[in-house]
Amino acid sequence: MKQTPKAKTPWPTKAAMEQIYKKHLWGGSESEFYSGEGSHLEELVQPYVKVVSDFLTSFPTPITVYDLGCGDFNVGKELVKHTKRYIGVDVVESLIKFNKEKFTAENLEFQCLDIAVDELPAADCVIVRQVLQHLSNKEVQNILQKLSAYQYAIITEHIPDGEFEPNIDIISGQGIRLKKQSGLDLLAPPFSWKVKDKKELLSILLGKDKGRLITFLFTF
Repeated sequence: MKQTPKAKTPWPTKAAMEQIYKKHLWGGSESEFYSGEGSHLEELVQPYVKVVSDFLTSFPTPITVYDLGCGDFNVGKELVKHTKRYIGVDVVESLIKFNKEKFTAENLEFQCLDIAVDELPAADCVIVRQVLQHLSNKEVQNILQKLSAYQYAIITEHIPDGEFEPNIDIISGQGIRLKKQSGLDLLAPPFSWKVKDKKELLSILLGKDKGRLITFLFTF
């Protein structure tokens, strides 16, 4: 008897992120999508926007940017004007629909994709801001394999301040590795990501025992 092939186990990220926005687990009112304080506090957003804007405007002609995990787009909306084309991506369909209605520009578009599963279109640079920290090591590994196809990747992570054990695995969802006194180091095992160059763009200390936000520019 011919056996029916087993269905692939779905990635947990989509359902987890949909629940986060539906139940406002990162804050915000019931009438809006809200990606958390990391996307709204001026002391975190403005320094980030400055360093990324400086990078984007350093090219003689504007480049194409792919924003993976664009969230409520409170940060991304400040960067669109510096690009030839800006594509915001998120796994939550209702969030993407909301963004399409709220944010418009000739060089801006939004796509609903699961970046751990779906193929990613071509671009010059990818931005991944406080996204990988919420994902399991297997999902992170899947995404890193795709990011190596781009010329540049700007990646921001929330990590402990000082020395820590990197890359302790977690279940994808609202939380991050900080609760385990860990954080992502993409160049360390089990990822051992191969890059041409790594440059720190920004590091913000969040306060006692709250870790820091660190942004790196990776070149391939």
